[in-house]
Amino acid sequence: MKKIFALLVLASVAQVSAAADAQGDASAAKNKVAMCIGCHGIPGYKATYPEVYRVPMLGGQSEKYIVSALNAYKKGERSHPSMVGIAKGLSDQDIADVAAYYAQQK
Repeated sequence: MKKIFALLVLASVAQVSAAADAQGDASAAKNKVAMCIGCHGIPGYKATYPEVYRVPMLGGQSEKYIVSALNAYKKGERSHPSMVGIAKGLSDQDIADVAAYYAQQK
């Protein structure tokens, strides 16, 4: 039983490490950010679903911050319904690419 537990722990550490090591490719994200523009590309950065709220500007944000935020939505640690739905559909590579794309903007 201890060996199985140890193997499970090692496997989960390897997965987390692999996710953290994904290198973002900003050029690969050009087709992936279409879903972001609907809210984050609105002048004044406001959206109306599920209620009127200020939407954070993504351009120029830290790559590490964007990766962290998207992963938090994906895991359910952040609770905005639209972002949870979007993040759950992203692979680790998608997240890294989108983060690299927005981080290079000013």
